[in-house]
Amino acid sequence: MDAAESSKLSDGIDAPMWMFWKRRRYIVVVMAFLGFLNQYTMRTNLSVAIVAMTENRTLVIDNGTVHYEQYFDWSSSVQGYVLSSFFYGYLITQIPGGYVSQWFGPHIAFGIGVGVSAVLTLLTPLAAHGGVGWMIAVRVLEGIFQGVTFPCMHSIWARWAPPSERSRMVLFAFAGVFMGTILAMLLSGVLAKHWNWESVFYFFGAFGCAWYVGWLMLVRRSPEEDRFITTTEKEFILQSLGRVAEDNEKVKHPWKGILTSTAVYGLVTANFCHNWGFYTLLTQLPRFLKDAMHFEVQSSGFISALPYFGMSITLYIAGYLADWFQIKGILTTTQVRRNFNCGAFLVQCLSMIAAAVIFTPIASIIFITLVVSAGAFAWSGYAVNHLDLSPKSAGLLMGISNSFGTAAGIITPIVVGYLTENNSPDEWKVVFYIAAGIYAFGFVVYWFWASGELQPWSIEMQEREEKEREQRNECFVYVNKIKVEE
Repeated sequence: MDAAESSKLSDGIDAPMWMFWKRRRYIVVVMAFLGFLNQYTMRTNLSVAIVAMTENRTLVIDNGTVHYEQYFDWSSSVQGYVLSSFFYGYLITQIPGGYVSQWFGPHIAFGIGVGVSAVLTLLTPLAAHGGVGWMIAVRVLEGIFQGVTFPCMHSIWARWAPPSERSRMVLFAFAGVFMGTILAMLLSGVLAKHWNWESVFYFFGAFGCAWYVGWLMLVRRSPEEDRFITTTEKEFILQSLGRVAEDNEKVKHPWKGILTSTAVYGLVTANFCHNWGFYTLLTQLPRFLKDAMHFEVQSSGFISALPYFGMSITLYIAGYLADWFQIKGILTTTQVRRNFNCGAFLVQCLSMIAAAVIFTPIASIIFITLVVSAGAFAWSGYAVNHLDLSPKSAGLLMGISNSFGTAAGIITPIVVGYLTENNSPDEWKVVFYIAAGIYAFGFVVYWFWASGELQPWSIEMQEREEKEREQRNECFVYVNKIKVEE
């Protein structure tokens, strides 16, 4: 059932949409939002904290001698390895995350992914004092557990998100990514300045543990397993989604179809290209503002949050418009995904070039904000696209595409670390030009290969499973008939 058809159904709940507590699917959305928020505060806080951990502190000894000291004497290249280490682990569990969601239930795996990350965040100061090796090890472990979250969440959406609300629900939850980034950028600098850098990790780790308790209490695998959902809302969701929502059998993924699909390669390319620019800014923006633009640690944290605040706003706009264009029949799903995604890449490419050419503090902040904010429309394209191609394999597809996006997260901090050894303007301009070129490449590939239609290999998989199900039912009836006759 497509978005236009499912929009004609009603959940039978007499309450405005903003009263999210009246609808169980929206409670899932809000908790998912908070889950991603926690995930990204724990992922991002190191980008700000590492500035405080490695900056020169002025110490005045009793005899009046002025001494400069660092908590950790890490070069920019070492910092690049520390910042990228999270993504080593994150890459490992992307594809397995699609299978983990089947074995344990996507809601259980998602909760554990964020909950264990919170515990590891609490242990980060201890690891840092133990040395770079321990620091990297903890970040790798944190990446391993967070790596399952996006694939698992796509499996949850396959059971909870009606097509007519899909873009809004998915993107509202994903807004937690950017709100978490904003909080980490804002609060990490304040905590590091007024207390110490260790407090950054203790604060966000404790908050993540509290969320985990709430997630276990409120969220279930599917509408059928939620004992607090109304009958009308459950029927609305199941009728909108069909068999996808109620099928708890293990999915036999059509690997041949997936690996030969240009639509899959299109969203994989889009994921890589978007995340190259995204992670370049996510991991390096505080250092760029401090070392290249000469802002203080706290100021660079506040300013680094501005682009993500812009994206948190545009994300709601993009999600609403994506659903509206489809429901009204103005654009097909394919046209929405292609136009939104490629339009974002074009804006991001041009903004990166402008930031490099002008290269002043104000211009840099403005154009970087445009780059990040435009990413909301890219998420309305490739990030939701997995559910369009194959709802049952959406978790696996997200794992595959996000593996390439994670590879970008591994490469960019290292590349930037080596390119900016001297923190000169020319070095940072090269970083911006590279990102612009990658956005341009993503624009071309996704424009020609994007599709928002249910893929033939996905249809064949559903038909095959339906046939097998009918055969099992016939066998069951036949066996019962024999037992009755005996």
